[in-house]
Amino acid sequence: MRYKCLIVDDHEIERDALEMHLRKISPLEIIAVCKSGIEAADILSRNSIDIVFSDIDMPELSGIELLKSFKNHPLFIFITAHGKYAAESYEVDAIDFIVKPATFERVLKSANKAIEYLELKKQVSHVTENVYKAPTNQDDHFFFKETKGITKLKYDDVIYIESMGDFSKIFTRNDMHIILVSLKNLEKQLPKNYFSRVHKQYIINVNHIVTLTNHEVHLNYDFVVPISAANRQELLEHAIDKKILSRFIK
Repeated sequence: MRYKCLIVDDHEIERDALEMHLRKISPLEIIAVCKSGIEAADILSRNSIDIVFSDIDMPELSGIELLKSFKNHPLFIFITAHGKYAAESYEVDAIDFIVKPATFERVLKSANKAIEYLELKKQVSHVTENVYKAPTNQDDHFFFKETKGITKLKYDDVIYIESMGDFSKIFTRNDMHIILVSLKNLEKQLPKNYFSRVHKQYIINVNHIVTLTNHEVHLNYDFVVPISAANRQELLEHAIDKKILSRFIK
């Protein structure tokens, strides 16, 4: 299947480089290459687009403003020279964020993530958005709906959860489950003594932490996820500091 995409960047050299990368990715069909957010908005209003590869810092209409201007917008992958926009891009549910210069390998990774999202969304489109939990605070498991039916999963078996927009991927040691529940809604339902948000796109099971660095959390079974500075501080305060062995005992 071919996925229709749009390129938006006010810099000609970077537009051309991105177009060259995308033409190497066979599932993608470039519908238009736009010089501005205004031009892209016109194209989006008249065409069905699956993925938008957009710069952020553009005159008149930024990439983020472009996304916000459409209620039912396609997937957005932001490509920018300014890493400061990363948090805001995830707040508006961009599927990915690339810091320039955009290498082919990095663009391919983002494109594959977007394609995976679109294909998975088709598979789970008929599944209702519900997580079923036991009614007490003493439970050690939860239930969720996926394509094959209702599945029971123990909290201890969950290593981490990754956002895929309006649905999420739950990773265990040997399996991965797709559920039509956003990471934001999962965070509200899962118990805080087990789970912690460490990034706009990740929730981890704190009981599986092996090593915490400034930018990553290493989990059991060789899983590694990124952690933001703000979430790292919160994780330290609520789950780690109180368990760190002290050099001095009063």
